[in-house]
Amino acid sequence: MRRTRFDEWPCPIARTTDLIGDWWTPLVLREAFTGRRRFEEFQEALGIPRAVLAARLDRLVTEGLLERRQYEDHPPRSEYRLTPKGLAFWDVLAAMWRWGDDWLFPEEQPPLQLVDRATGAEIRPCVVDEATGEPLDVRALRVCARPRPD
Repeated sequence: MRRTRFDEWPCPIARTTDLIGDWWTPLVLREAFTGRRRFEEFQEALGIPRAVLAARLDRLVTEGLLERRQYEDHPPRSEYRLTPKGLAFWDVLAAMWRWGDDWLFPEEQPPLQLVDRATGAEIRPCVVDEATGEPLDVRALRVCARPRPD
């Protein structure tokens, strides 16, 4: 079955879904944020099939979220580093974390938490308006076409 592509749709959610629209890609990025860099580290942490991991890493490099850096010549071996575009994806993962934390563990406390490295205090991600710093309330928002430049 052929997959529907959303990479040219006019909607940011559709284009992002096209990039991460499988279950492995966000998990590979999560592992990159925890400091994993080498193929074997990703593979061991996720238990992902090698061919699937290779395809996901290649796509993330092609899309500019990761960069491949060679760390050994013989045999040639590379590691994967987050780019500025990849680092900016943290906001998406943080929003997913918060939603999963709030809604997917109804009978128990989630086994993992985000903590501040310096204080050890739990961090609860929240999506805010960049201009005001206020949490977003969907009831106060609407989607509209951006004015075209003259």
